[in-house]
Amino acid sequence: MPLIEDQIDARYSIQAYGPDSVTINEREYSGSLVLSADRLIEDWPVRGLEDIDDDTLACVFEQQPDVVLLGTGATQRFAPMELQRRFVEKQLGLEVMDNGALCRTFNILVAEGRRVVAMILQ
Repeated sequence: MPLIEDQIDARYSIQAYGPDSVTINEREYSGSLVLSADRLIEDWPVRGLEDIDDDTLACVFEQQPDVVLLGTGATQRFAPMELQRRFVEKQLGLEVMDNGALCRTFNILVAEGRRVVAMILQ
């Protein structure tokens, strides 16, 4: 069976992740960030779920994603009801998972051509 290399046609992709960092385009990041196929916001001022509000979500919603992934660190934590409500009001899917699952899911969705935004908490 011949092998076909699958290339991601995106400006940004995740190459690796660890317990406290994620590697994007060969650069390691240890702080919280917002990532899409064509945009990286590395100075996202969020340290925990309680810091996510309308102001910090503006950069997510303005990208008009199909789905938003929320990585809550090394372990999955559930999003507060108020945060979930914001996404329901926008009729936008919010998938909450640990950062390892987020990294794997992000690359798959980008490879499929989906408009996905990842919020990675570190």
